Amino acid sequence: MKILLIGYTGLLGSVLKKELEKKHKVIGASRHNADVEVDITDTESIKQMYKEVGKVDAVISATGAAHFGSLNEMTPELNDISIDSKLKGQVNLVLLGMEYINDGGSFTLTTGVIMDYPIFEGASSALANGGVKAFAKSAAAEAPRGIRINTVSPNVFEESPDQLKAYFPGFKPVPLKRVALEYIKSVEGIQTGQSYEIY
Repeated sequence: MKILLIGYTGLLGSVLKKELEKKHKVIGASRHNADVEVDITDTESIKQMYKEVGKVDAVISATGAAHFGSLNEMTPELNDISIDSKLKGQVNLVLLGMEYINDGGSFTLTTGVIMDYPIFEGASSALANGGVKAFAKSAAAEAPRGIRINTVSPNVFEESPDQLKAYFPGFKPVPLKRVALEYIKSVEGIQTGQSYEIY
């Protein structure tokens, strides 16, 4: 398969790239240092990325910025960080990429554990994650040409910095290689409208 992996220079993306390249041709997209550059908060940038890459069998989004901060100090502008990137950015990857996906191809978007299990200062990120999950489930039901749409919702990673893990007291971190299996399941499998949760 020809797979477009967005966010491939990140912690998750770099592991996905390594695992997927065992069987597939992977094109990496990121803000910098990638096969093709993209800013998912900019619709024109997304359009240009798809034009450069052309037809693909699968699109994986392993990206999306989100705001973390206390509710008392959150402003609409800070909340927009999560909405514009993690939520709208990923939704737009589907809306603008539909014509570039081959028949029977797939989109796999990324959410996260805090949409189901809240953490302190995580309300904005949880909002974006939950919205992505709801969109993917509904959109999958009417996607044309056998196109599948799924999400992967990981826990905090074993490989994440200790500073990040501190936000997840009592959560059992998961190894990135285990998380990668869910993306492979989404790309190579037959299910659609699924949220693959690794908690």
